[in-house]
This record gives sequence, C-alpha cells and structure tokens, in this order.
Amino acid sequence: MTNNWFECKVKYVKIDENGKEKKVTEPYLVDAVSFTEAEARIHTELEKMIHSDFIVTNISKSNISELFPNENGDRWFKAKTTFVSVDEESGKEKKSNNYMLVEANNVKDAYEYLTEGLSDMIVPFEIPSVAESPIMDVFPFFKDELNEEIPENLKPLAEVED
Repeated sequence: MTNNWFECKVKYVKIDENGKEKKVTEPYLVDAVSFTEAEARIHTELEKMIHSDFIVTNISKSNISELFPNENGDRWFKAKTTFVSVDEESGKEKKSNNYMLVEANNVKDAYEYLTEGLSDMIVPFEIPSVAESPIMDVFPFFKDELNEEIPENLKPLAEVED
C-alpha cells in the first residue's frame, strides 16, 4: 500500500523561549486517503500536542514519495533523488525525480542516512539536493489505528464456511 501524503498548514499561538505569545503557521505531513481524512487526522494528532485553539489554514497534496524516519534525528530534510534507467528500445537514459523526507540532525547525516536507505536499490540513483524542510512533524498511518467495531451481524471471513 502506498502512502498519500498531505501537507497541512496549522495556525496557532505558540509561546516562545522568552515566554511571549507568537502566532505561527507550521506545516505537518499526514498520511491519508483524502483531503477530508487529512483534516480529521491532523485535528486528532494536534489536539494531543497543542493545548490551545488552532486552525488548519491549508491542505495540499505533497510530492513526497517515501519517508526515512530516524529516531536519533530531530528535524526533517527534503531530498531530491534522481533514478536513472535506460530505455531498452532506444538506448536512451531516462531520469525520474522523487522527493523523500529524511529525519536527521543535519544535512550530512540526512544524505548518509538516505544513501544507506537506498543502498539496496537495483536502479542507479543520484541525490542532487538535500535541504532542511519546514515540516514540523510527520503522522504516518498505522494499521492499529483502525478501531472500527465490527457489527454483530457480520462475521470475519475466517469464520465463514465454504
């Protein structure tokens, strides 16, 4: 199953290091199947973190294709990766760009962690750029988040006789 990443911009009042209130707009990345689900998920996730009012000001489809989380990292870096393939009929080289998010402490660590994560690729690749991303946090979808109750009149397929 592939991820559908949505970037959600959220505006709220944040208290800075000096104890002053400051209005901020911060981007977050959410895995969802639709804009509606992305908005619902960002509200659910941020209600746990932001203890004041907030508003989702924008939701847009993200061009992120893959995520490389790293528990030792403290920021997200956006990396442009170029995969190189050769068209068998024409013999011409074809390049396709993908954007990936890597969690790391600095650009060097992000580059090394991404290179390690892609090391098992059969297709040759290049990493033309790695830059710090403004993304504050990422909320992937986990299967155990599904907590829909099964209605009493339905049975799991494993219990149905052929």
